[in-house]
Amino acid sequence: MELGLVYERRLSPRPDGRTDVVVLMTLTAPGCSMGDVIAEDVARTLRALPGVGEVSVEVVFDPPWDASRMSEAARLELGLL
Repeated sequence: MELGLVYERRLSPRPDGRTDVVVLMTLTAPGCSMGDVIAEDVARTLRALPGVGEVSVEVVFDPPWDASRMSEAARLELGLL
């Protein structure tokens, strides 16, 4: 979240009390070969949370990511401020 890679998150309550989660996220570079690994890690982490139902994580590249999407704390940590 601090890196600004998550563009959208949608939560949909289900009748059984669980919540389905959809995440649209990006990578810092379109050519990053870790995209599938990162998306699966996000999905696995979300699925492990209590009350979470179905999880969908989609990697998108529009709009393109840039450092301005990072939180101030992340930019400070990385020495970009």
